[in-house]
Amino acid sequence: MKNQEIFQYLQQFLTEERLQKINQFAPESSDFVLPVMEDIFQFRNAAAIVRSVEACGFHKIVAMESENVFNPNLRVTKGAETWVEVEKLPHSLESISEIKKRGYKIVAVSPEKNATLLPDFSISEPVALVFGTEKEGVTAEILDFADETLAIPMYGFTRSFNVSVAASICMYELKQKLLKSGIDYKLSKEKMWRMKVRWAVNSLQSGEQILAKYLRENP
Repeated sequence: MKNQEIFQYLQQFLTEERLQKINQFAPESSDFVLPVMEDIFQFRNAAAIVRSVEACGFHKIVAMESENVFNPNLRVTKGAETWVEVEKLPHSLESISEIKKRGYKIVAVSPEKNATLLPDFSISEPVALVFGTEKEGVTAEILDFADETLAIPMYGFTRSFNVSVAASICMYELKQKLLKSGIDYKLSKEKMWRMKVRWAVNSLQSGEQILAKYLRENP
């Protein structure tokens, strides 16, 4: 439990308020639903996605990049970037395949291929939700690779939501399904301690230096 020991060291540098928040929200965190973003180019969308993911208690995003850098607008995230881990991968089918090997069912958020409507979607295993680019949606090769497609019901002339709105709706609805399911969807103890270390480091002005010093002295 190396990460537990590291966190116990780092917590002495945290304010009481920040430590209380970390200890309160860490046990509720989950990576059971993993949002995967395809080459998002609008920084406001990136920021809104980070904020919505964190608000639903999921603390990791995969950002696949090719032409664009996933760069959230900090004025929009309202501090959510402190808590959400963004893993950046190449925008490729190989990256999606790697996520599948981690144990995730690949679900593309798109109305194509006889998509399951969100209210009817049953979640029983870890899910990677793939959201497409702002203009083109989910790319064809990822649609073909996906285990399932998921669509948000639409009730007006408009046939799609903005990607950040779609992500917010899906993350919230799936969180509600998990809460009612009885599934153990929360982080393992080791993942939780690793996350708490990251949160503590991100909460401190010299967090990286403090952590590096501790690791040097405690190999």
